[in-house]
Amino acid sequence: MKLIKWLFTLGLIVLFSIIGTAYLTLQNNIQLPGGAAEYRYSIAEGLGSSQVANDLAAQKIIVHSAVMKIYLRITQKTRALKAGEYQLTNNMNMLDMLKLFEQGLSIQHQFTIIEGWNIRELLAALRSKTEIKQTLPAGVPDDLMERLGEPNLHPEGAFLPETYSFSSGTTDIQFLRRARSHMQDYLQQAWEQRSEKSVVKTPYEALILASIVEKETGAAHERPLISGVFTNRLNIGMRLQTDPTVIYGMGEAYDGDIRFRDLRKPTPYNTYTIYGLPPTPIAMPGKHAIDAALNPESTKALYFVSRNDGTHIFSSTLKAHESAVDKYQRNR
Repeated sequence: MKLIKWLFTLGLIVLFSIIGTAYLTLQNNIQLPGGAAEYRYSIAEGLGSSQVANDLAAQKIIVHSAVMKIYLRITQKTRALKAGEYQLTNNMNMLDMLKLFEQGLSIQHQFTIIEGWNIRELLAALRSKTEIKQTLPAGVPDDLMERLGEPNLHPEGAFLPETYSFSSGTTDIQFLRRARSHMQDYLQQAWEQRSEKSVVKTPYEALILASIVEKETGAAHERPLISGVFTNRLNIGMRLQTDPTVIYGMGEAYDGDIRFRDLRKPTPYNTYTIYGLPPTPIAMPGKHAIDAALNPESTKALYFVSRNDGTHIFSSTLKAHESAVDKYQRNR
């Protein structure tokens, strides 16, 4: 009887010792490599909680991997740890650290899609971002939009220019899918609020016109007015005659200059030879350009020419336009 009582007492001592050790392990501060005050720790996509615990113990950030495993199992959080790159500090305990992992409070990086970029410029800039996991081949893959679930859509103009925050390890496809969703949402919102003066028949036509407005505008306040000029031309069946579409149609043949023969060479994008809009956008239009395309300013102007300072002179007659061209272009 005394032996049973002794064994029971010993068992309680061992049990409380284990509980005490587990409690201290959970509450004591973690130890960062080299005694650092801060340390970046990454959880790779698909890594299980047991593997994370083993790795943390191997790096001596935690003392007992078993405590972490048992805690996650008891709290039913074995699948709660989210992939990402995390900022650990030496004043954290294991519970603080696990809270970061569970809530996915990873370090956020930023990438900005610039208004007016074309798809090649966007993908090249995206490839230079080391925190983005690269899965796409060089150039513009033929199946890019197929990978995004829209195989029949041209990629030009499909992604909304703005600054995006993302976690390290985000793939290029994941990033583009998000930028695509933002463009769809904003374009639909702008379409529903369009002016009666707008002549575009579909949201996609609005995107095409917005991309032209984006490339033609050096001064932001002129966007609605330039949209008004193009709206007037479309209304009367006049060619748009805008250089950025010619440049886009020339592709890699463009060397910085447009020659008279380039204006006469037919391409699907040469608005000096075709009527109406080109078949696709020619760049990534920003929100303001989309708004301008769908809310053109009322104007009698049919022409505009650059003052060479980012702004333009607008004219309602060809004679006035030629005079402005002489002043600001031919005789400058």
